[in-house]
Amino acid sequence: MTQNSVQGEQTRRGVPQAREGAAEGSGSGSRHGRRRARPRRKHRVLRWSATTLSVLILGTAGAGYLYYQHLNGNLGTGERSSGDSKAKKSAPNAAGQTPLNILLIGSDSRASAENVKLGGSKDNRGNPPLGDVQMLIHLSADRKSASVVTIPRDTRVPIPECTDPETGDVYPATTREIINTTLARGGAGCTLATWQNLTGVYIDHWMTIDFAGVVRMADAVGGVEVCVNQNVHDRPLPNVPGGSGLKMEAGRHDVKGKQALQWLRTRHAWGSDQKRAHAQHMYMNSMIRTLKKQNVFTDGGRLMDLAEAATKSLDVSEEIGSVKKLYDLSKQLKSVPTDRLTMTTMPNAEDPQNKNHLVPVEADAEKMWQMLRDDVPFDDKGTDSKKKTKEKVSKDPAAADGKIGVLVQNATRSSSLGPVDGRARTVSGQLVEKGFALASADTTAGLAEERTVVRYPSADLEGDAQRIAKSLGIPLSSVKKSSDVSGVTLVVGADWREGTTYPKKSDPKAGDLPSSSDELNAADSSKCMDVYGPYTW
Repeated sequence: MTQNSVQGEQTRRGVPQAREGAAEGSGSGSRHGRRRARPRRKHRVLRWSATTLSVLILGTAGAGYLYYQHLNGNLGTGERSSGDSKAKKSAPNAAGQTPLNILLIGSDSRASAENVKLGGSKDNRGNPPLGDVQMLIHLSADRKSASVVTIPRDTRVPIPECTDPETGDVYPATTREIINTTLARGGAGCTLATWQNLTGVYIDHWMTIDFAGVVRMADAVGGVEVCVNQNVHDRPLPNVPGGSGLKMEAGRHDVKGKQALQWLRTRHAWGSDQKRAHAQHMYMNSMIRTLKKQNVFTDGGRLMDLAEAATKSLDVSEEIGSVKKLYDLSKQLKSVPTDRLTMTTMPNAEDPQNKNHLVPVEADAEKMWQMLRDDVPFDDKGTDSKKKTKEKVSKDPAAADGKIGVLVQNATRSSSLGPVDGRARTVSGQLVEKGFALASADTTAGLAEERTVVRYPSADLEGDAQRIAKSLGIPLSSVKKSSDVSGVTLVVGADWREGTTYPKKSDPKAGDLPSSSDELNAADSSKCMDVYGPYTW
């Protein structure tokens, strides 16, 4: 932990400018009327964790049937994805089950008087929202474990082209931008598309909550225990403005309302954005334990309180935009035992171009993403839910090697590394040497793909695509049908930056997380936060 990480807390950054969209804006609509994408100011979310919202859905759903229409009227909805993304759903396991992925997004918006009062910075009222906390919850296909990953807000990543669903404004793709700007580039749907491209994980739904909503939820729960090892006061210091205002003595305390919000917003006093994520994970885990101890799911009155608070606080992607659908979702979430829920932070390092920003640690982050894609538990208490299966070979016969046309693209640029010059020429040249005389290199620059993939447009070219993959050692699971290509296209990704044979990778094992992932089990109630020296009293 360094002092620089604290000094990185600055005033709100500007947000990217959009190009004019091809179509006129669709209008703002009404929160209580037809379910349409809501204005961006409605997508304000606190720095909140995936797991808590999932648990709160249980309360929402249980009470939903008591006054269904009223709760439906509380909910706001928006477009699931508003950005360019090629991620595909995982194939079902042997039992026909698929994983469930939900993205939780948070921002520092001051779009209302209530949020300005809670969050300060009244001069920023009306500014586009910044998605300052983003967490992905992965529910395993067998519904026996759950994994949560946070990406710190100042992490630089590629962001795809996004279209604001309300205004029609189009935001061009960027190769290296702070991830919290995604919410201002087309709403939660742009944040979702960014995550999908970064991780290769298909994300089923998103949920958001704002400052006022967090206070409302914390009050409905009735208090959540937190712990600090030293007296803490998160306040402005000389040359370090800002602070959440959190002040408490060392020890364990039940927090609710505004104080709960202060805990979740505190950054300076913990020393870094990574530590703030850890404190948020501790809070969410504690809330889960609290709700289970209270037996709220069998208490009708408590459920109604939680349902009212949750539906007033949440915006959700439109495909789950009703209490009935949230209830159906909750039935899948509630089966995960507390000790099978693991919170983590994406491995990251200081950005060499800006000490106040972060970049992913490529190898460690990719290992986590592969575990999510392959549905491998983050803990070691169970077995891998996805057993290795024999690769499915296409029934479509491949043409002769010399007759297969293939375009090779260089997409080796990553969130922290520039492209490797000449990769498309190198790999296409290797294909020519192997007898694929029609292989050619694409000169398009600036492409970015985390994983190498072979795409084909129609079933009659599947065999050709698989033949290309096999010749270079690329697994058949990386051969994908896509309407984005007109012929067989080999996209050389950031995972293949050198050599002419695709590097073999060992399958991840349950519980084998990178040491830098800062994992925290939801059943562990022993943790306390250490306070960064200048913020003790």
